[in-house]
Amino acid sequence: MKVKTPHKQGLLQFISKLTSHLFLILASVAIGLPFFWMITTAFKSGTEVFRFPPVWIPKSLIWSNFAEAWKLAPFGRFYFNSILTSVIGVVFEVLIAVLSAYAFARIPFPKKYKDPLFMVVLAAMMIPSQLTLIPNYVTLSRLKWIDTYAGIIVPSLSSVFGTFLLRQSFLSMNDELFDAAKIDGAGHFTTMLRIALPLARPVLATLVLFVFIGKWNAYLWPLIVTNTEKMRTLPVGLAMVRSAEYNIGPEHLMAASLFVLLPILIVFVLAQKQLVEGISAGAIKG
Repeated sequence: MKVKTPHKQGLLQFISKLTSHLFLILASVAIGLPFFWMITTAFKSGTEVFRFPPVWIPKSLIWSNFAEAWKLAPFGRFYFNSILTSVIGVVFEVLIAVLSAYAFARIPFPKKYKDPLFMVVLAAMMIPSQLTLIPNYVTLSRLKWIDTYAGIIVPSLSSVFGTFLLRQSFLSMNDELFDAAKIDGAGHFTTMLRIALPLARPVLATLVLFVFIGKWNAYLWPLIVTNTEKMRTLPVGLAMVRSAEYNIGPEHLMAASLFVLLPILIVFVLAQKQLVEGISAGAIKG
């Protein structure tokens, strides 16, 4: 039986690390290249955009592309609609997820009812969102909520994923903390605010980030439920400005795309620490 020498083991470890790093570098380049092209195109002149072979780095940065793109379409209105619908949607969706998750995790009621009810809630995750488009549209049309903020926000106020994620976090907490709070006379609402939510802060921050990204990038439902320009959100507005009506060039379109991308990048950078902690907590505690 051959025994590997320390030299061979070190060489194998080096080759393994080198291979994995090369793979990660290639994957990063493949993922980042379209974003790099978008950023550089946003600063190009009109002639550089159509030049062949392609110009990767513009000779001079044309900052006026952003101002012109902002004037070519009502991006101020699009921003307002996206911020309003995303913030309100995040607040209510996370609130509903917190309350329902705490109820399933920490409020005692007969298990023969709790578990089947939770299975019904989880089953909602298996229904493709496309199947609900027509029923939701018919319901909103009868409520006269088409082309309104309520029509964009209300159909996605609940989050089965958020309920499941927070429930698992609440269940993983030490039962003695909740027993001590009960002995001190704290009710369920006080216990949730002072014990459960502070301990679940990384997971809660992760949920907020995921929900915000989903609502900020939402395209299909806002496209269906809005009819006028003043109600468009940024993704829908960005798709609409590609039409001949706006006469927008590729460099201006890339600059407008950065308008959509910038808030997501800012939120991700600010919440990166909480995101990593939340994912780590979920990986450790199951």
